[in-house]
Amino acid sequence: MNFKEQYYCVIDVETTGNRISNNRMTEICMVRMLGSEVIEKFTSLIDPESLIPDFITSLTGIDNEMVAAAPLFSEVAEDIERMTRDCIFVAHNVNFDYNIIHNEFKRLGYDFKRKKLCTVRLSRELIPGMNSYSLGKLCHSLGISLENRHRAEGDTDATVTLFQRLLEIDTDGEEFTKFLKGSNKEGTFPPHLDRSLFDELPGTPGVYLFKNQAQKVIYVGKAIDIKKRVLSHFYSKTSKSYLMCQEIFHIEHIPTGNELVALLQEADLIKQYYPKFNSAQKKPRAAYQILHYKNQIGVIQFAVGLVKSYDYSVVTHYDRSHAVEQLEQLCADFNLCPRYCSFKTPVDCSSHYKLKNCKGVCKKEELVSLYNIRATQAITALHNQNSNYIIKQPGRTAEEACFIMVKDGEYQGYGFVDQYASIATMEDCEDYIDRKAANYHTNQIIRSYLKKYGEQNVVYNQPLAG
Repeated sequence: MNFKEQYYCVIDVETTGNRISNNRMTEICMVRMLGSEVIEKFTSLIDPESLIPDFITSLTGIDNEMVAAAPLFSEVAEDIERMTRDCIFVAHNVNFDYNIIHNEFKRLGYDFKRKKLCTVRLSRELIPGMNSYSLGKLCHSLGISLENRHRAEGDTDATVTLFQRLLEIDTDGEEFTKFLKGSNKEGTFPPHLDRSLFDELPGTPGVYLFKNQAQKVIYVGKAIDIKKRVLSHFYSKTSKSYLMCQEIFHIEHIPTGNELVALLQEADLIKQYYPKFNSAQKKPRAAYQILHYKNQIGVIQFAVGLVKSYDYSVVTHYDRSHAVEQLEQLCADFNLCPRYCSFKTPVDCSSHYKLKNCKGVCKKEELVSLYNIRATQAITALHNQNSNYIIKQPGRTAEEACFIMVKDGEYQGYGFVDQYASIATMEDCEDYIDRKAANYHTNQIIRSYLKKYGEQNVVYNQPLAG
C-alpha cells in the first residue's frame, strides 16, 4: 500500500459525555485527504436528542440552545458515510471517535466499518520522548497551531497538521502498516502508556497498579499472570475499561509468588489508595465482635457490638447475623440467660422464642457465682475456636517460601523467607512478617481459601520450612 496515495478522513467529534455507551454526538468535523493533501471538509453541530450536561458545556462551549436547531445524526449520516468511504479513519485517540460514530449508525440499523489509525499511537512510535501525547500538549510541543480547543473543527484542523507530519516521518510506511494490520491489537492499547512499561510486566502472580499522569493510583488488580491480566483490561469493550485506559500513564507491579498473597495485597492496597476505578472493595464493612463484661450486679454479660466498642471482645465477624447466631449457640450450649446475652425478652428469659435453658440467674434462682463459672467456660470455648496457624505458599523465587499468618483467628499479615531458613514455630515467623490490618475482605479471602483447599498447606504451630 502506498500511503502517500491513500485516502484518509481525519475526524473529531464532540459528545454529551466521555463514555462510549449511551453517549450522543453534539458536533462533528471531517477532513477528507489524499495522502497529505486536503480535499474536502465537513463541519456540523448535531442535535443529540438528549440534554448536554453542564460540565460538557463548560468544556466545549456547546449548550442545548446551540444544538436545538441543528440536524439530527440521521440527517448527516449520508455525508459521514460518503466522506469516510474508501478512507482510513484517522483521529487522535481513534477508538473514542470511531465508536461514537459506529454506535450512532447502529442506532439507525447500519453497520459502520472502516480501517483505523490513531495519531496518539502513531506519535508515540514516530515522535518518542514527548512529555505528553494529549492533543493540546503535543501540538504545543511541536509548534502546531490549535485554535478552538475541544471544538470539532479546531481539534480536527490540528490533527490534520499532526497527521501530515507523521506521514512525512514514516517515509516507508512501516509504522502505518503495523497499525493497520487486522491481527494487530495495538489499537486497544492505552494511548498515554509507554509500551515498554507493559513489556516489562512478568507472567507471574502478583498485584498491578494503574496510575494516572500525576502518579495517582486509579486501579489495583491481582493476577495469576500479571501481563495477561493487564492486557485483558486493554481489550475490554466496557465503558469502565475504556475510561480507565484513557487515564493510564504508568503501571507498577508487585510480585507475590502466589495468588493468595496477591488477593490479600490487593485488598490492602485498595484500602490504602481508594482507587477511582475499584468499586467492589471500596465500600467500608462494619466488623462485629462478641463482647463480654461484668454488669452492675456482677453478672458476666454478653453482647454483639462493633469492633473496639469494648476492651473485652472475643470473636470478630463481618456479618452481624453470623455473630448473633454464634452467640445464640453459645447461650444454648452453656445454659446462659438470654437476657444477659442481650437478646430481647419481653417478659422473662423463658419467653425467648428459641433459648429456654436459663437456670434462673435473672430471677435470682441461681447464684451469680455459679452462673459466671459457665459464662467463663463459654468465653474459653470462644477463644479456643480462634486458631493460630500459618498457610504455606510458594515464594517469589524457587529459593523462597511464603507464609500467611493467622493468630487468634485474625489475619496478621504475610512474609517471605529463605526456603531453607530455620522456622520452627509461629513465633519464628514474627521476624519476617509484613503486618497488615484485617478487614472484611481479608477475612473473606482466607475463609474462601480454607473452604476451597481445606487443611492443605495449613500448619498449626509447626515448622514452616524443612
